Amino acid sequence: MGNPVGADPEAARRTAARAWIWGYPMVENYRTVYPQAIDDADPRYVGGFGVFRHYPRPFTPDNTDVVTPNNDTPYSWAWLDLRAEPWVLEKPATDRYHVLPVHDLDTAYVGFVGSRTTGDGAGRYLVAGPGHRANPPEGFDGVLRADTNLVGILGRTFSAGPQDVPEVERVQAGYLLRPLSEHLGTPRPVAAEPVWPVWRGEEALGTLEFFSLLDFLLGFFPTLPADAELRGRLTELGIGSGDFEPAALPAEVREALLAGIADARGELVAASEGAATGTALFGTREQLGTRYLDRACGALKGLYGLPVEEAWYGGWESTAGGREPAVLRFAAGRLPPARFFWSATAYRLPERLLAANEIDRYSIGDRTPGLVHGEDGSLTLYLQHERPTEEAESANWLPVPEGPYFVAVRAYGPEPALLDGSWRLPTPTPR
Repeated sequence: MGNPVGADPEAARRTAARAWIWGYPMVENYRTVYPQAIDDADPRYVGGFGVFRHYPRPFTPDNTDVVTPNNDTPYSWAWLDLRAEPWVLEKPATDRYHVLPVHDLDTAYVGFVGSRTTGDGAGRYLVAGPGHRANPPEGFDGVLRADTNLVGILGRTFSAGPQDVPEVERVQAGYLLRPLSEHLGTPRPVAAEPVWPVWRGEEALGTLEFFSLLDFLLGFFPTLPADAELRGRLTELGIGSGDFEPAALPAEVREALLAGIADARGELVAASEGAATGTALFGTREQLGTRYLDRACGALKGLYGLPVEEAWYGGWESTAGGREPAVLRFAAGRLPPARFFWSATAYRLPERLLAANEIDRYSIGDRTPGLVHGEDGSLTLYLQHERPTEEAESANWLPVPEGPYFVAVRAYGPEPALLDGSWRLPTPTPR
């Protein structure tokens, strides 16, 4: 490959910038893995690898695990270490909307089990890592083949609100995980326990610790053909060997890596300002290809967002600092065209988290009881901090923060009109 990139600070800077964009979703993913599956002292701990932790209640402002949390579909979190053997994933029969999406370490989706893809019936599926490519045994409905040995599942199950918790719990109780050896009744193989790096916080993204984390994570990620050239350049810097030591690099190369990190962070911020979460920022590896910047934008704007064929995302940020009431009007016959359901959820900025309000309503949509439609069939939503005085307006009120806010509109099972762009989200107008 010619002169080692480590001996050329300018080449090292370019490699660092590319690798930071490419690796950013992995490190952001680890930010979630660490408290949920590794740090058993963290309140977010789900119980380690291979177990589900269910959240049957709709989200509130107290839920801060991920940005722009979805208030319509309580989560079921799980993480799998696939090095030793595949895992068995089972789901119950239910006509309630649900999806169990499995994502690779870099957040590319491996596959989906749920209402849209596998239907309402019960099912049993094998989740297999790159070291286990054999066909599943008899009695399986499908196999999800991951490219990395560390994968996550962020399941969603529809909830109609707090009164619906018992039914949500019943469905979630049917999401089951167990090692393939347990299913087969054979001895369980064991992989060596890695020394998990401590997640030290946001500052890791802007320092050489980013590449130390990436070096560790690449041990779970065999090289793919599309990434081979970049992985080769990282190897020349010692990243990917499992024992990357920044102090061993010449000072000018360390400075070049830091400059590359700064370049990449600026590139990501600039790209994310023009990227809408309803575009192709999320998807399978085949869908994303080598669009590393798009994948990084997705991780920044809405980590674990679903691909557009599963859930369409649209929205807008408030104007005038969020202090002016606004209305969102859907004309008759022009509600979001969704096979399953749609909703609008308000978040405070810049955190993109739910904000407390006097009626504990954080989202509104076609499953909200008591919505008042116009005589012509239209639907007007009222986006404001204070409760409207008129009863009909209060029924259609989406409370928003007093300051700046963001409203996300989601349509689950989007119909063709959403996918081809012939239906467009109306723009809210000041009252």
